[in-house]
Amino acid sequence: MTALETTGLTKYYGETRGIEDLSLAVTEGEVFGYLGPNGAGKTTTIRTLLGFIAPTGGDATVLGYDVRDERALIEAKRHLGYLPSDPGFDEDATGTEFLDYQASLKGDDRREELLELFDAPVERKIEEFSRGNKQKLAIVSAFMHDPDLVIMDEPTSGLDPLMQERFYDFLDDEQERGVTIFFSSHVLSEVRKVCDRVGIIRDGKLVTTEDVETLLDRSGKRVRMRTSDPIDREDFDIDGVHDLTLDGAVQFTFTGEYDTLLDHLSRYHIVDVDIEEAPLDEVFMRFYGDEIAGSEREDGETTDVADDVPVSDGGESHV
Repeated sequence: MTALETTGLTKYYGETRGIEDLSLAVTEGEVFGYLGPNGAGKTTTIRTLLGFIAPTGGDATVLGYDVRDERALIEAKRHLGYLPSDPGFDEDATGTEFLDYQASLKGDDRREELLELFDAPVERKIEEFSRGNKQKLAIVSAFMHDPDLVIMDEPTSGLDPLMQERFYDFLDDEQERGVTIFFSSHVLSEVRKVCDRVGIIRDGKLVTTEDVETLLDRSGKRVRMRTSDPIDREDFDIDGVHDLTLDGAVQFTFTGEYDTLLDHLSRYHIVDVDIEEAPLDEVFMRFYGDEIAGSEREDGETTDVADDVPVSDGGESHV
């Protein structure tokens, strides 16, 4: 069964492309990572799936409900959780008052369990919360009604490293319970930790959709070796060698046949060799290269196009 599906989904803000011709499917019980730097179209995709903004073209369903059908989407949201990257709260309310209100809208099957796990100080006013405590409150809100599908936008934003690990373990447990997770991220390490598959989006278009292990295998191995023989750059002019450096040791990424690599290495007297998976950063850069730097603002921050363009369809990023 498919929990989330898009076919040719497109959203333009005037002449500015948010997403274009986006087609993907997420199966029930899957943890799907939606990967790309800020500005790629991740938030636009999520806002469109949730009905916060209307698509320009194409189709999308969430739990089998058409996102263009307002009545159907209301029914879908009874079984849907949402965790925005920057949750919006009534700052004058206490955490308990906020959760009481959410419970009146969608149910309250797991509040106490989740508060024990994530320890948000719900007795205090939200205006007194740290960024991390606001994120923990948003997590509780997203899962408290025991949804079948949870859509998350940069879900670990504001969480300290220990709480991030707790959240990853929690997602593993949720998947075992059959919950489907769709989340956007530009934090590469968390994709490897929790995802079954990943979709990479670039300039509003889906570049590839693959399981994480296949993506890493296709991106090759990182090789570092030292030999007792002098090495020239021409010595490693073979298919599959990328990013070769000679700095006391020979280092490169290899994407060719491993038998070919081992046969070539056997020609040298090797003092030390280390072969490991290419870092996920390098995998990501194969799809983006220097364009990531070009997407940054002059002040060093990055943004999704949806955050820069006024949303006239009434969309908000509130929990």
